Amino acid sequence: MSDMIEFTRPDGAMAPGYFIKPAGIDNAPGIVMLEEWWGLNDQIKETADRLASAGFRVLVPDLYRGRVAATGDEANHLAQGLDFKDAATQDARGAAMYLARNGAKVGVMGFCMGGALTLLCAMHVPEFAAASVWYGFPPEEAGDPGAITIPVQGHWALHDEFFSIARVDAIESAMKAAGKTPEFHRYDAKHAFYNPGGIGNHHEESAELAWERTLAFFHRTLR
Repeated sequence: MSDMIEFTRPDGAMAPGYFIKPAGIDNAPGIVMLEEWWGLNDQIKETADRLASAGFRVLVPDLYRGRVAATGDEANHLAQGLDFKDAATQDARGAAMYLARNGAKVGVMGFCMGGALTLLCAMHVPEFAAASVWYGFPPEEAGDPGAITIPVQGHWALHDEFFSIARVDAIESAMKAAGKTPEFHRYDAKHAFYNPGGIGNHHEESAELAWERTLAFFHRTLR
């Protein structure tokens, strides 16, 4: 079952999102999925559907409020206009609270821009029990990754032209120095290797391996 719904943010405002759950299962673990810079497009909805078919209730906040980019310039414009702190601590947190109403554990995952937001959520949103980051991270001033207390998995492209693998190494080192054990995976691929459309960097072998690892991670941490 899938539908566009509205949920309540911590500040009391209403926010839209794409919600899907496994047929006949009301108490499955929840995952808040955060979109790429393109917005809540068909590819993101299909990815949410795929998560639901694996046994999770999924809510994708519509961060752009109905707007979807068709070109890189449009996506860049929309992303630059997004308040990332608000998206993480209000939209994503509200979505987590919606999914947690039945007492289920809730994870967060996101791609590109959504990956950066996922790390922000791991640092600043207490409702999440686990986070899977796909090739995206916030600026250093956004918070200390060493302060993260939940399990974190990361899927990073060695040849990412937008998110430096050196910064990934630094994030991993900061977490390990704080006694954490992040599960970071690096792939011989380019940015956005999961998306079959996007900027044309799809790498099927890496995408499917990362997907299998993500499902195993959430089955382990949310059940």
